[in-house]
Amino acid sequence: MSSSAIVKGAVAQSASTTKATSGSQGTDSTTTTAGASSSLATLRPVHIKQTPAAQTVRHALPAALTALYLLRFDALVADPVPVMRNALPVVAALQMTYALLCLPAAGEPASKSNRKPRPGEKKKSGDIGSSTIITALLASVLTLVATPFLYFAMVLFGAPFLTHGSHTFLCAAHLALLTLFPLFYVHGVDSAAWAAVGGFRAPLDETFGGLVGGLVGAWLGAVPIPLDWDREWQKWPVTILCGVYGGYLLGKVLGGTLFWGKRF
Repeated sequence: MSSSAIVKGAVAQSASTTKATSGSQGTDSTTTTAGASSSLATLRPVHIKQTPAAQTVRHALPAALTALYLLRFDALVADPVPVMRNALPVVAALQMTYALLCLPAAGEPASKSNRKPRPGEKKKSGDIGSSTIITALLASVLTLVATPFLYFAMVLFGAPFLTHGSHTFLCAAHLALLTLFPLFYVHGVDSAAWAAVGGFRAPLDETFGGLVGGLVGAWLGAVPIPLDWDREWQKWPVTILCGVYGGYLLGKVLGGTLFWGKRF
């Protein structure tokens, strides 16, 4: 066989190998993209449980949080730190009750959490009850872990760093408890779900709507602080906390009703 034929054969083989490799990479890329799109498409909005207790707590929670904030507003303006610190256990108890009674726990089948009990049927206790309590405790731990990150995020957005440290940290704790705890309870540590939440691509529901509303409310709450109104309630972080609570409640209600299932 001549040397020219050998060279031509080698070139043809190299070209076919390159084409096959390129096709394989294209297929892998398409598969990865399709997998990501599939994970995003399978993330469904959270359904609130249909039991009478769940529906009662669902509608009572906004009223309870609003009443708590309004009743303690004057004390909050006078001395924010003890008021925010003493309110944390109350807010934690309200959020824990809301999660346990209204939301499906991470890993719990949606059909099981949303199924209405038949007439005369008793709710089974045991594994389901213990698993939801464990999920709530883990969500509490994750919320506690996330609080310092929210604190530093607030500092990056202009919160006082050398002063008012306890004010900012307690404000971050309230923000985490309101907006992140329900999400940790329903999604756990599912990376695909949190990628959608972090990218604001998750469908709106009470949990994700509460997060969006709380963050937007905290941002808008900073607007009155630098204004020359000379009002006592303009001091840090009264208006921020007001925006957090107002935005969370508005986002929770709208996300669970008017905008449920919609995406940005």
